[in-house]
Amino acid sequence: MAQRSKHSLKKLAVILHDLVATALAIWLVFIVRFEGDQLGEHLRYLPRFLLFFVPFSGLVYWFFSLYRSKWRFASLPDLSNIVKATSILTLTLVVVDYVLVSPDFYGAFYFGKISIGLYWLVQVSLLGGSRLAYRYFKFSRSRRNAAREASLPALLLGRGFEVEMVIRAMEAGTMRKLRPAGILSPRVDDLGQTIRGVPVLGLLSEIERIAGDAAERGEGFRRIVATPSALLPEAEPEKWLARTRKLALPISRIDTLGEGVRDAELAPLEIEDLLVRSTVRIDRERLGAFLKGKRVIVTGGGGSIGSEICLRCAAFGAAELLIVESSEPALFQVTEQLIAQAHETLVSGALADVRDRDRITPLFTAFKPDIVIHAAALKHVPYLEADWSEGVKTNIFGSVNVTDAAIAANAKTFVLISTDKAIEPVSMLGATKRFAEMYAQSRDAEFVAAAAGMRLVAVRFGNVLGSVGSVVPKFKAQIARGGPLTVTSPDMIRYFMTIREACDLVLTAASHARSDGPEAERAAVYVLKMGQPVKIMDLAERMIRLAGFEPGEDIEIAVTGVRPGERLNEILFARDEPMAETGLDGVMAAKPVFANRARLQAWLARLEVALKADDRIAADSVLDEAIPDFSLRQSTPPGAAAPPSSRQAAASRP
Repeated sequence: MAQRSKHSLKKLAVILHDLVATALAIWLVFIVRFEGDQLGEHLRYLPRFLLFFVPFSGLVYWFFSLYRSKWRFASLPDLSNIVKATSILTLTLVVVDYVLVSPDFYGAFYFGKISIGLYWLVQVSLLGGSRLAYRYFKFSRSRRNAAREASLPALLLGRGFEVEMVIRAMEAGTMRKLRPAGILSPRVDDLGQTIRGVPVLGLLSEIERIAGDAAERGEGFRRIVATPSALLPEAEPEKWLARTRKLALPISRIDTLGEGVRDAELAPLEIEDLLVRSTVRIDRERLGAFLKGKRVIVTGGGGSIGSEICLRCAAFGAAELLIVESSEPALFQVTEQLIAQAHETLVSGALADVRDRDRITPLFTAFKPDIVIHAAALKHVPYLEADWSEGVKTNIFGSVNVTDAAIAANAKTFVLISTDKAIEPVSMLGATKRFAEMYAQSRDAEFVAAAAGMRLVAVRFGNVLGSVGSVVPKFKAQIARGGPLTVTSPDMIRYFMTIREACDLVLTAASHARSDGPEAERAAVYVLKMGQPVKIMDLAERMIRLAGFEPGEDIEIAVTGVRPGERLNEILFARDEPMAETGLDGVMAAKPVFANRARLQAWLARLEVALKADDRIAADSVLDEAIPDFSLRQSTPPGAAAPPSSRQAAASRP
C-alpha cells in the first residue's frame, strides 16, 4: 500500500507540474509579446481564460499518455507525445481566438498569430525541457554512484544496436555494479569503432586472447554479458563459449521483461538458452490490455510453468495475484521472487491442494478473480503409470474442483494448462488431461449457449526447455558428472520451446478467448505452435558440444529403451478435431469435440467408485469410453507410434 501511495503522489506531482507549466507558458508569452496597457489588459482577462484552458489541457495530456512514462527514461517517443499534445492545444487557441474572440465579435484578437506561435514553442520547452533535465540529473547521479561503488568491468558481446541498449541500461543504473569496459562483435564491420565511448576490441572468436591481454595489463574483465545476437547460430556460440571456459568468468545474458532500457535485466547464461530460437513475436500490448488491472489466480504457481505465468502476469500489470500451491517451499520461492522484482502487483499466496474442494471453492469466492489459470497437475508419465490413482485425483478431480470454483467465483476467463500428450493418449497423464479438457469444454458450452460472458479454454503445448522434469536439466546433471547421457530411443522426437515463450503464448491464447470475434466463440482448445520437432539424440549431442566436450569421445550416450506410456512422436490435434486459425502468431485453435455435462458427471461418478476400490481396470474402462482412441494404449506396443499425419505436421510448423 505504501508503494502505491508513493506512486500516486509522484503521478499527482507530474500532473500538477504540467498544469502549472501550461498556465506559465501563456503568462510568459504575454510578458514577451506585450507591454504597457496592452499587457495589463491581457493579464486582467488571463485568470478567466485559464479557468477553462488549464483543465482542458490536462485532458489532452492524459489522452497523449504524458502521465504514464517515467521522467527518468524520457525519450523521443515522450517528446513526440508532448509535441502532439501541444499542437492540439495550439490549434484550440487558434479556434478560440479566430472563431470565438474574433474582431467580428469583440473588435480584436486576444492572442494573435505571433502569440500563438510563441505559445507552441514555450509550451514544448517547458514540458519537454523539464523532463530532459530530470533525466540528465538522474543519469549524472547514476554515473557518479557507479564510479563510487567500484563497478565491475564487463565485456559486452553482440551487435552494435543491442550493445548500445545494454550500455544505456548500465548508465541508467538498471544493471548495478557493472560498467562497460569493452565490446566484442560478431561482425567485422564493427571493428575499430566505439559505442557510447566504449571500444569494440575484436570479434567473438578472439574472446580468449582479448580477455587474457586485459588480465595481463591488470585491467581484467569481471563479467561477460551476452546480448541475443551473440547467441544466434551465425555467431557460433558453441565456439566462443568453449574458449571462455578457460577464463573462469561468469557469463550473463540479457533477459527483458518488457521492451526498452528500463526493463533490461541480467540472467545467468544456461545451455538451454542456446538450444532453440524464439520463433514467435509476442504482442506485448495485447497482453498488457488483457492483464492490466485484473485479479488473477494461478494454481500450481510454484511449478515451472505456474511460476513463470505468475511472473508474466505481474510484468504485464495484473492488479492482484493469488498463487495457489500445495508445496510450501515452492510457494515461498515464487512469492519471494515476485517481491524482489518490485512489481506493482499485489501478490499473496495460499497453501491449498486442488483436490480439496472445500478449501478451493471458498478461497476463490473470497478473492473474486477475473482470470483463473489452472497449472496445477501431476505430469510425469512413468510416475502416473505406476500411481494411476494420483493422476486421476489431481488431473481430473482437481481440475473439476478448480473449474467449478472459478465459475462459482464469477471469473471471466478460465485457462486449463494441458499437454500434447492429451491427444490420442497412450498414457494415464494424457488421458487424465484430455478428460479435464473435455470437462472445461462442456462448461464453456453452457456459457456459450446461455450467451454469458465467461470463457473456459484449454491450452496445449509440448515440452518446455528447463522445466522441472524435462530432459534438459537431466542432461545437464549427467554432463556435470561426466556422463553417460541416457536417451530412451534414438528415434524419440519432441517439440521444444522456452518457458517464457510458452507462458506468453498461453496468455495470448487466453486473450483471444476473450475477444469478440466469431472464431473465439467456437475455440475452446488452443494449441501452441511448437516449431520444428527435435530428435532427443540430436539434442543430447548438441548439449555435450555446448559444454565443451565431444559426444562418443569425452561423454557417452546410452540408449535405455522406451518407458511405459511413452510414444516416439507427439501430436497436437486429434483426428476428429477440426483445426481453426486464430489470426495470432504462434497460436492455433481446435473446435470443441466433447460429451455433454450429464455424461461427464456419470463418468466422474464411476471414476470415484474406481478410486475407492483401487480398481484400475474400471478406471481404464471409463477413460476408454470417454476418450476416443484411448483404448489404443492397451494394444499398441510401448514406444510404437504412427508417423505424424499431414495435419500434425502442419500444426508443428511455426
